[in-house]
Amino acid sequence: MPDPGSGACEAPRIFETAEGARLALARTDPAWRRWGPYLSERQWGTVREDYSAGGDAWDYLPHDHARSRAYRWGEDGIGGFGDTHLNWCLSLALWNERDPILKERLFGLTNQEGNHGEDVKELYYYLDGTPTHSLMRMLYKYPQAAFPYERLVAENRARGLDDPEFEILDTGAFDENRYFDVEIAYAKAAPDDVLMRVTIANRGPEPAPLRVLPQLFARNVWSWRAGALRPELSLDGDRAVRALHPSLGPMRLHVEGPAELLFTENDTNEPRLFGVGDPGGFYKDGIGRYLVEGERGAVNPARHGTKCAALHRLDLGPGESRTLRLRFRPSGTPDDPFADFDAVFAEREAEADAFYAALQAGIADPDLRSVQRQALAGMLWSKQLYHYDVREWLAGDPAQPAPPESRKSGRNSDWAHVRANDIISMPDAWEYPWFASWDLALQSLVLAMIDPDFAKGQILLLIDEAYTHPNAALPAYEWGFSDANPPLHAWAAWRVFELDRALTGVPDHAFLKRAFNKLALNFTWWVNRKDAAGHNLFQGGFLGLDNIGIFDRSKPLANGDTLTQSDATAWMAMFAINLLRVAIEIAPADPAYEDMAEKFFEHFLLIAAATGEGVWEERDGFFYDVIETAGGERRPIRVRTMVGLIPIFAVAVLSESDVARLPRLVERLRFFLVNRPDLARLVSRWNEPGQGRTALLSLLRGHRLKALLRRMLDPAEFLSDHGIRAVSRVYADAPFRFPYEGRDLGLAYEPAESRSRLFGGNSNWRGPVWMPVNYLLIESLHRFHGYYGPDFRVEAPTGSGKTLSLQEVADDLSRRLVGLSTRGPAGRPVYGDSRIEQDDPHFRDHVLFYEYYHGDTGRGLGASHQTGWSGLVALLIQQCAIGTADKMHR
Repeated sequence: MPDPGSGACEAPRIFETAEGARLALARTDPAWRRWGPYLSERQWGTVREDYSAGGDAWDYLPHDHARSRAYRWGEDGIGGFGDTHLNWCLSLALWNERDPILKERLFGLTNQEGNHGEDVKELYYYLDGTPTHSLMRMLYKYPQAAFPYERLVAENRARGLDDPEFEILDTGAFDENRYFDVEIAYAKAAPDDVLMRVTIANRGPEPAPLRVLPQLFARNVWSWRAGALRPELSLDGDRAVRALHPSLGPMRLHVEGPAELLFTENDTNEPRLFGVGDPGGFYKDGIGRYLVEGERGAVNPARHGTKCAALHRLDLGPGESRTLRLRFRPSGTPDDPFADFDAVFAEREAEADAFYAALQAGIADPDLRSVQRQALAGMLWSKQLYHYDVREWLAGDPAQPAPPESRKSGRNSDWAHVRANDIISMPDAWEYPWFASWDLALQSLVLAMIDPDFAKGQILLLIDEAYTHPNAALPAYEWGFSDANPPLHAWAAWRVFELDRALTGVPDHAFLKRAFNKLALNFTWWVNRKDAAGHNLFQGGFLGLDNIGIFDRSKPLANGDTLTQSDATAWMAMFAINLLRVAIEIAPADPAYEDMAEKFFEHFLLIAAATGEGVWEERDGFFYDVIETAGGERRPIRVRTMVGLIPIFAVAVLSESDVARLPRLVERLRFFLVNRPDLARLVSRWNEPGQGRTALLSLLRGHRLKALLRRMLDPAEFLSDHGIRAVSRVYADAPFRFPYEGRDLGLAYEPAESRSRLFGGNSNWRGPVWMPVNYLLIESLHRFHGYYGPDFRVEAPTGSGKTLSLQEVADDLSRRLVGLSTRGPAGRPVYGDSRIEQDDPHFRDHVLFYEYYHGDTGRGLGASHQTGWSGLVALLIQQCAIGTADKMHR
């Protein structure tokens, strides 16, 4: 796949812009990264905040408690912005005079409440952003009627697994456009000088009241141990707040225009939640109680505390818009805080436009440019502070009641070394406000388009000693660090290296070495822990594919049986190939890595040989998981799913010039050619030069590749109008059946939400289109094309009589995936038959990036802000544009 800057196309000149200059400066001075959208959208219901005996995170700190309870490990808010440790946090609260509570955070259903698992029930969109967060913009849509909390819960609880989710648009809350558009924007005049602009528009047909409360508060760091210093906010004149923090210099919040400044403490309301403590105290929910419930004593009349809000009482006519302006900056600046406010915003907006114009120079279609920019905005808004010291979390805090003894042997108890306190790219800041290792690998690749330094830091993060287990395992995700995610970090490290080199012109071999050294240890962990028989055939569990199997692949089978997994084995072959590729890159300058190149070359060949004999079925032309019984019987599970396509990912094309620089590796290649010709004949073409004097390493020679593609490109099986489905459509009318241990296990084609509760039910791999595996398929096809060239052709679609090169197949799949979000004759497939989202001018150009997509219609499903990996569409758009420009040049 062409990278930015490959072939005849120049790399995007983002570093020649003002924002690019700030990125370059941040390599030595991180000041411009100090403030950003680092608040989560959901801190409640997370493992970090769970101190229960049984690990019931959703119930221990539910949404109803969130407004009244101080968080231990982070903060959340609507449109939140803060420093890297959340010492100070800005966010927005709203009240329409009808809601029962102040709207301070996004509402959604817990895993138990939703008929398909947890799900945010709000409408919000990420509009724009720059990598240093010099400019950030998002849009929140707030109903003018009472927010339908109870109805959303009741209706979804009443629905079954065969029913779709009941969404906020289904409640009628947005009928007749009776809602407010609330745009929240931030701009930095200087690294620590933050401007906040809130623009509210009444989209409804009648006048409507709205109470708008920009908030400033200190993260609670004082309630957990005796003697901790408490920050202080206090009134400073009529329209300003003085902010003093033990860890920072004095700051000042300036509020323009008439506003009532309200103060309380960011402390838990123990009287409300637990029936103890001073009922007359000032608590986290004090501002909401003052405004909504009319409790005058809920806010501090002395005008000081650790949380404050500027209450603006607005009454907006139909179509009317108002803008509020605030500024948070170091104290002592004498000039009018609002004299240059609009000029700073205009300058930052122009700089953002210039930055993206440089990135998108090869993209002519304005809709494509808009989709890509919104996808990247989502990536930037989904960065958050992830703070989780597992040892402290298990032990509890000195100033708090001791947690139950059972926690010491409960969730993540064998990961007490983890001490996370970093800004991390999250898969979804509400539904998945925690890292997952393979998500982060994919997210890093997209971020490398616009911020390669941050992307490299994300790759190195989980392989740091603060995260990686002493046995070299990488943590999977906070609900179960010990689970195994697909080992994608080596691939991601190589790809981020390539993108960084294309953008900067400088190969960062120091980064590659750091990644390689740690990942070589992790590879050994996989070999030692996930190859039960020592035959280079691997297990691994669900491996991110949730319910794709006929049973829970993470649980032991009966009677000592083991499950050899096609995907686990292919991931390990891919792991070996990418470590080989990295070693070849580094070895010319550091000969010690030539030994490692030999090691991973040999290990790849051993895995490849085992794959061909262990999980490939020649009669079907497909790869299957295999049950190995204790008595030595092999029972392939002959169901056609994405598990059998993942072996396509294990491919690398090496240039003759790269290999020729490593004489010992060349000798090793010759040794295997003479002594193990079976390996070359069976699994690869490393000894047969392809186009451009290249060598191929893969699990597939031409015959097997064509056999797999015949299935993959068949519209009756995997190929949909919107990408490759996770399960073959042949099981729509005749589900797959498999007898095992007295049970008749089955798997049907389910193109939408899951019909089972396996892995919670909020994700479904039994038929929908998933962006990450589709992206990896596309990239792999490009690599195969790099070896075979245009004369290697396959029928596409199967049965059409039309043949395409692998490059053309990859390009066609890219167009299908990009087409999920872009406007076509029938609108954007992602919005299905939702007329307001398809047609309304205040909706139709705002794009959501979903966790996965309906296998037949392309409608978005699952988490609605999963720019974590569905943000890969931004990279596909870029690569399609570069590929088109390169073809035009040639």
